Amino acid sequence: MPSYNKVILIGNLTRDPELRYTPKGLAIAKLGLAVNRSWRDQATGELREEVTFIDIDAFGKQAETIGQYLKKGRPLMVEGRLRLDTWDDKQTNQKRSKLGVVLESFQFLDSGANRGEGGSAEPARARPAPPSAAPSGAPEAEERPPEEDDVPF
Repeated sequence: MPSYNKVILIGNLTRDPELRYTPKGLAIAKLGLAVNRSWRDQATGELREEVTFIDIDAFGKQAETIGQYLKKGRPLMVEGRLRLDTWDDKQTNQKRSKLGVVLESFQFLDSGANRGEGGSAEPARARPAPPSAAPSGAPEAEERPPEEDDVPF
């Protein structure tokens, strides 16, 4: 049976990206994205809104670019894939799991100039991450997530 794992999200960063490096030098950025959904309640006519908070991991050059140019509150479009992380909670001895997104590409949605960040808006405007030239089934070695032992979080 064929399967397809692709996510496209547009939202605002909930915090400044956290950039770290593995012992082998691979950059890893962890960021949070808030995605809003608005609708009108048919029974009351009231405008309703829900917010979904999504954790995203970026690797390699894209992680470095995100760490350099993005800050809390900036809008961002992310393309990636869903990943389920599971672990044993050491305090309760229960299995835990969390659904997150592994970033494959992204697009800045503003120049950053209207956010009071100073300096030229040129880097943010000109540097969206290009889609990978490798086939979708085989990501480039640089952008492949590291083994669990190498992750510095």
